[in-house]
Amino acid sequence: MPYSDLDTTEPNENAIFLVRGTPTEDPFDPASRIPNDVQGDYYVQRASAGLVITEATGISEEGYGWRNAPGIYTDEQVAGWKKIVDRVHAKNGKIFIQLWHMGRQAHSSFHPKTNRTVSASNIPMVGKVKTIDMEEVEPEVPHALTLDEVKAVIEDYVAAAKRAEEAGFDGVEIHAANGYLVDQFLQSCSNVRTDEYGGSKEGRIKLLKDIVESMIASGYPAEKIAFRISPNGGFGGMGGEDNFEMFTYVAKEMNKYNLAYLHVMDGLGFGYHGKCKVLTCADIRKHYDGIIMCNVGLTKEIAEGMVRSGAADLVCFGRMYISNPDLVERFANDWPVAETAPYETWWRPMGSKGYTDFPTYEEEQQAKKESS
Repeated sequence: MPYSDLDTTEPNENAIFLVRGTPTEDPFDPASRIPNDVQGDYYVQRASAGLVITEATGISEEGYGWRNAPGIYTDEQVAGWKKIVDRVHAKNGKIFIQLWHMGRQAHSSFHPKTNRTVSASNIPMVGKVKTIDMEEVEPEVPHALTLDEVKAVIEDYVAAAKRAEEAGFDGVEIHAANGYLVDQFLQSCSNVRTDEYGGSKEGRIKLLKDIVESMIASGYPAEKIAFRISPNGGFGGMGGEDNFEMFTYVAKEMNKYNLAYLHVMDGLGFGYHGKCKVLTCADIRKHYDGIIMCNVGLTKEIAEGMVRSGAADLVCFGRMYISNPDLVERFANDWPVAETAPYETWWRPMGSKGYTDFPTYEEEQQAKKESS
């Protein structure tokens, strides 16, 4: 199976972690978007995970839209990532980069070259968006990508995979979830195109398939490509009445490529659109023979049950890993888990505070001994 190439061993073979935000600010340069040493510290602290998946990382200027998030579209950004990847590898860790195009969830202030946001169709997201100055504003009506522009986006993904390879990453995860660009093409609520990239299930999945096929055609190994979906999430106004059928079809179609894994956000902790029945990893398993990773709101007990049942092969922890840099060791030794980090530490730029200053269990115990 593709994931076996990562050669993980007990007790961490099913312990995966994902970082979605970038709380660091100083010395992060929001103009260059180069990942910094503080981010590197965070990943190194958690390198005992079976696999580290980075925070969402912009594949292009127009795909970017979150202050203090890194990019992977310049040589300087590649150099910054290489330092981090080397540090994780030095701790015997494995690391994938999550490739991100925000689409309509971005704001045009991040895109001085085009002064626009883009999507599958000219339907704005639901909710608020943040400007480059982190001001919350109403979402803009996005520009519906032309066929030539869709091809350019595909090329951006291929270029990002090549740059990820140059940085030494063990693989890439295509972010096709949470209402970002690829998800905007997948779902009927945000895609009303009448060309080859819209309408039918075959049309709406075409962008995802074209990205994967183009990466493979460029020489990037299929077994190093993963993708992430969120069939149940309602964030940003997502959710279609046909999501159950659509994402079942996605699982069937993507099963053909023998990819690294399919990352399914089937938990409801990130919101539920309520427009069709919930699609679970167990449902996906009926149509997908490869490695399935489950995510959202997991505890150790739920995660173990998911793996024992065969619904998932891998489990992903995000929020819990922020305040527990030694989560694998806590699980393996039945040590108590620290409380979830405060919400503002998930995304607010605070430097190392609330980001890399959470102690391990053994450090907590040592501190108690010294204070007694």
